Amino acid sequence: MPDKTKKIYHALVEGAQAGLTDKALYQHVVEECHKATSKKIVKASLLALSDPDLNDSNILHTIYALAIKHRLDPSSMDDVDEPETVAIEAPKKGKRSTKKTVGDQVSVS
Repeated sequence: MPDKTKKIYHALVEGAQAGLTDKALYQHVVEECHKATSKKIVKASLLALSDPDLNDSNILHTIYALAIKHRLDPSSMDDVDEPETVAIEAPKKGKRSTKKTVGDQVSVS
């Protein structure tokens, strides 16, 4: 589990155990994890729901409700994870080949 997801997971469980629900729980998670998006919160919620050590039905219900709300929220479709940067190599400078390939042949009539 990535560290960001784990941190969001712990913030979710901590807030739910403190009795926070809905918007208050969401605010708690965002305050704890500034880069938390709806998508990441839903992922962390699913981890919490599948955790066998978490067996309090009120906490599970609260986390489930938050996950469903943010999964169905149309504005959460705009959540974008940080793009991964990929290094692109610049083309090598040098002499261009003057050889013709098979596709470059010209027929003369």
